[in-house]
Amino acid sequence: MPLGKHGLPTALLLVLIACATASAQSLPPERLTDDIEGFAARTYRVGTETMRYRLFVPEQYDAKKKYPIVIWLHGAGGEGVDGYRQLFDDQVPGSQTWTEPANQAKHPAFVLAPQSSVGWLSKPQSRRTDGLSGALTRVVAILDQVSHEFSIDQSRVYVAGQSDGGYGAWALITGLPERFAAAVILCGGGEPAKAARVTHVAIWAFHGSADPMVPVSESRDMIAAIRKAGGKPRYTEYAGLGHEIWNRAFAEPGLVDWLFAQHKS
Repeated sequence: MPLGKHGLPTALLLVLIACATASAQSLPPERLTDDIEGFAARTYRVGTETMRYRLFVPEQYDAKKKYPIVIWLHGAGGEGVDGYRQLFDDQVPGSQTWTEPANQAKHPAFVLAPQSSVGWLSKPQSRRTDGLSGALTRVVAILDQVSHEFSIDQSRVYVAGQSDGGYGAWALITGLPERFAAAVILCGGGEPAKAARVTHVAIWAFHGSADPMVPVSESRDMIAAIRKAGGKPRYTEYAGLGHEIWNRAFAEPGLVDWLFAQHKS
């Protein structure tokens, strides 16, 4: 299959670019500094590197307690520098699922929603030995800053992502498997050769069998490789569904409870 500059299928890249353009044209006139649904607007800056991100802090935050954190990696429709689009990329409930009042009452948690302007697997790669892209390297740096500022439970760091963000989530956990307790990955793909690195990470992956943008084989191959290496990932495949599976996936019974029950061994 022909690959584009991000290492993704060329057909997928063309559609993702179109989605991002459409999202930009319909972007509401929000200010960068607005708090939106509890997500505070922030900017990571170190030298010449910057990245917009949103951070949700539990309402009754107590520094004496430890809190889990969910990192949400948006799809191509969330790309930009506005600090807004990553929360509402094609109305995907990837960040808001964890902040719903009922879920926060049961599982108070931080939610970190960074925004990449160039995709999560964009070149050039950073100089890190884990092989992460520059964008994902900044996500890790933001996680470190937030962990220094707030009381984050390092045994309960989770990542979730869809489409391009699904590729990013696979890259994060295979690049830094020691940092993550669990991952929720929708219609993404990774490197099966790195499957043995994540046999201890709790994974629940989702894909539509008729996905025209990201071939279902991308998820199937990763799950099969992890199982062959001795891991026990969960995998839900929706027969006949295409790329837009997020509403179905995030409404799966038990998903929220499953995620917050995971601890790094």
